[in-house]
Amino acid sequence: MKRLQSKTSKLKLTLALGLLTSLVLAGCGQNTTEETTTVDTLKPEFASRLDIYTPVTLTADLSHLSDKQKQMLAVLIDASKIMDELFWQQAYGKNKDEFLASIADEKTRTYADVNYGPWDRLQGDEAFLAGQTAKPLGAQFYPEDMTKEEFESADIVDKTGLYSVVERNDKGQLYSVPYSVYYLEKLTKAAELLLKASKLASNKEFANYLKLRADALLTNEYQASDFAWMDMKSNSIELVYGPIENYEDMLYGYRAAFEAYVLIKDMAWSEKLVKYASTLPELQKGLPVADKYKAEMPGSNAELNAYDVVYYAGHSNAGSKTIAINLPNDEEVQLKKGTRRLQLKNAMQAKFDKILLPIADLLIVPEQRENITFNAFFNNTMFHEVAHGLGIKNTINDKGTVRQSLKEYASALEEGKADILGLYMITQLFEQGVITEGKLEDYYTTFLAGIFRSVRFGASSAHGKANMIRFNYFAENNAFKRNEQGLYSVDMTKMRDAMNGLSKLILTIQGDGDYTGVAKLVAEKGVIKAQLAADLERLTTANIPVDIVFEQGKEVLGL
Repeated sequence: MKRLQSKTSKLKLTLALGLLTSLVLAGCGQNTTEETTTVDTLKPEFASRLDIYTPVTLTADLSHLSDKQKQMLAVLIDASKIMDELFWQQAYGKNKDEFLASIADEKTRTYADVNYGPWDRLQGDEAFLAGQTAKPLGAQFYPEDMTKEEFESADIVDKTGLYSVVERNDKGQLYSVPYSVYYLEKLTKAAELLLKASKLASNKEFANYLKLRADALLTNEYQASDFAWMDMKSNSIELVYGPIENYEDMLYGYRAAFEAYVLIKDMAWSEKLVKYASTLPELQKGLPVADKYKAEMPGSNAELNAYDVVYYAGHSNAGSKTIAINLPNDEEVQLKKGTRRLQLKNAMQAKFDKILLPIADLLIVPEQRENITFNAFFNNTMFHEVAHGLGIKNTINDKGTVRQSLKEYASALEEGKADILGLYMITQLFEQGVITEGKLEDYYTTFLAGIFRSVRFGASSAHGKANMIRFNYFAENNAFKRNEQGLYSVDMTKMRDAMNGLSKLILTIQGDGDYTGVAKLVAEKGVIKAQLAADLERLTTANIPVDIVFEQGKEVLGL
């Protein structure tokens, strides 16, 4: 998604900060007081969902880190907690502590904490507490009473920007406020902690990134720190931090949500992945679509690395947990530098062991269960992230970026593209002998089992919609069979044909900026049909968890 970077000068920023007091009086500042209300009890139909997350202790081997590095790790976790607070504000808006304290039942309170509000993120954002209204599509990025027609006809500075909140003044007019102003108090504290961490960093590139990211929080200009993040090569500790993904804005997909990951690099696994990074340009040329839809050439110096993640915060910790990252999202940085792909190995292993293997035992035919491997799961996930770099970021018919043209559907289609092109890349590289581990059947069968895992995330997430579109497209094209016992098997030839067909469809919609086409695709195929719903219910009956929730923090790590 293109970073529409604000070019605000330091002088303009100073003037903007000078207006902060009046903006707070106008109602755009952070909530300082909240009326205490009593939240109604859990709706009975959600009682069975309180146990859909299984706990995982988030640890890593820190024995190779110096005392200073461990001190820095503790500071980075403290800084990440601020991203968590900010995301609560973006997602829910009201006072988090008062909201959670008003829920008497401990399990329900924990469920609300996991969901960052009273809406079930893995069940279409339905309110699971009685008396709660529907979640606003625009979260807290826009006035809740704002209509699309009003927004689209309004003259607003930074209208489609990633780093601003849209407010309404006392005359009822819409205007935008930069994050650096709107969230000034918390972002100032966050910047101070990043600067503190930079002084503890022994790696100069990482220290420089932390300083630039701290500056970005206060200036609303993130591109310089994105470039610096791309230049880091040898740091053993990693931080992903700030307003990054725009999935929370389900009204337009414009605004970015705050999140953080604190990670420890796995040097041995990272070394195994080096050979794949240079394959993107050649794979781009071979995409199964007309040349005009692959005219942009991705950067060839993209990085692939494996990490153990030790702390999640904000958007990354809400509902289903991310197991791989592809950043930065700024198209200009991507075209010049490529992207970095971070595979979160310990979280990935937890999902494989606790969720994917039990699903395969219940839904995949016995003769293909041996094809479900962690290596295939790891690579399928990794190449999903790599595949974000394929295709094009700008439409071929002057409609602007793909993100702007497809609006609220852009994220779902982008995730769908990454899923299907990831499998395409694996197929090509396996047949070229670049990938040598396992059999191609491993990747295809694990891919199918992975759909059953991910489709349980529901329709409210971009990933959930993407999974349902892919499952229904595959079903219509006989990529798999379902026998009388309700067990699924992969048809290798037909799955490959379906893979190419769906790749072409998605890349064409993106390149054309076809908003009507993607809306139709989501409406027709982004749904869970009766047979699949029944099979997913079998997973629930078998008490197979939907996702994981973390026991994490400085105490868990012994810091």
